[in-house]
Amino acid sequence: MLSLINEIVERARANRQRIVLPEGTEERTLKAANQILTDGVADLILLGNPEEIHACARDWGLGNIDKATIIDPENHPKKEEYAQMLFQLRQKKGMTIEEARKLVLDPLYLGCLIIKSGDADGQLAGARNTTGDVLRPALQIIKTAPGITCVSGAMLLLTHAPEYGKNGILVMGDVAVTPVPTAAQLAEIAISTARTAKAVAGIDEPKVALLSFSTKGSAKHEVVDKVVEALKIAKDMEPTLDIDGELQADAALVPSVGASKAPGSNVAGEANVLVVPSLEVGNISYKLVQRLGHADAVGPILQGIARPVNDLSRGCSVEDVYRMIAITANQAIAAKHAE
Repeated sequence: MLSLINEIVERARANRQRIVLPEGTEERTLKAANQILTDGVADLILLGNPEEIHACARDWGLGNIDKATIIDPENHPKKEEYAQMLFQLRQKKGMTIEEARKLVLDPLYLGCLIIKSGDADGQLAGARNTTGDVLRPALQIIKTAPGITCVSGAMLLLTHAPEYGKNGILVMGDVAVTPVPTAAQLAEIAISTARTAKAVAGIDEPKVALLSFSTKGSAKHEVVDKVVEALKIAKDMEPTLDIDGELQADAALVPSVGASKAPGSNVAGEANVLVVPSLEVGNISYKLVQRLGHADAVGPILQGIARPVNDLSRGCSVEDVYRMIAITANQAIAAKHAE
C-alpha cells in the first residue's frame, strides 16, 4: 500500500509542479509544506501574511518554509491584474470591478487566479474551509476540463486483496460531489475516474465497471436503465476506454463470477475502476471497505476541473496534507500532458 504513495511522491519529485496552499498559517498545512519542501516534492506557493507565516514556522520549528514563495493577498504586485482577470471572467454574471478587487483578497480566489494566469499548476485547501468554499472559485475561474461539465471525487482504495484491481489498488468515483448524477453525468464521472486512475494510481489500462444491483439485465429498474444509458454515452465520448455495465460488484471484480454473469465482457472480473450509481452508494461503499476490510482510503481526489484543485477534510492529518500535495502534483502533470 505504501508503495503506491511512494510512487506518487516520486513522480511528483521527478516533475516538480507549483502548488498553491491558500491556508498559509494553518498548522497541519504548514508542517506538511515544510516536509514537502525538505523532500523536494513540489514547489509551493503559500498565501497569507508573510510575518504571520514566518512566526508560525519559527514557533513550530519549520526550517524550510523560506523555500516556498509567499504571497500576501493584501499586498502583492499582481493584485490589480488578478482583479481585472476575475472581472473579465465574471462580468457577464454581474460582477463589478469593485467586487472583483474585494474577492482577490480571499486566498481561495487568489489561488485559482494564480493558476488561471499560468503562475501555478494546482491548489490544495480545505483544512480550514468547507468543500463549497474551495470549489466555488475553482468552478468560476479555472472551470471544468474540456468535454466535462460535472466535477466529482475519486477515492483510492489500497486494499489487502491483491487479487483485485491493480495488486489490490482500485479507484472509486463519485464519492464526494454529485448526490444523484444523471446518465450523462455518470458517463463523465466514469471518464474522469479513469483519468484519475491513470494520473494518480498508475493504472495504465483502466478497466471501468459501472456498478449496479443488476448485471446485464438481471434486474429491471429505472436506476439500472440510467447506468445502461451512461455506458452508451461514455462509449460515445471516449470510444477507446475499456468500460462496461451494468455490473454487480462481484461480477466486476471476481473473474469466475464475471465470466458467468457477463460472458464476453472485457471488464467483468478485471475491473480496477469502480463507478457507483450515486453518491450515497459511493460514500457507504468506501467507508465499509475502509473499516471492515482495513483498506487505506486516500482522497477524495477532486476531478473534472481543468487544473487540479483538491479539498482536504477539516479533520486531516499532516500526512494527509502531504499525500494530497503529491497527488495534486500528479494530476497537474497529467493535465499538461493532456493538452
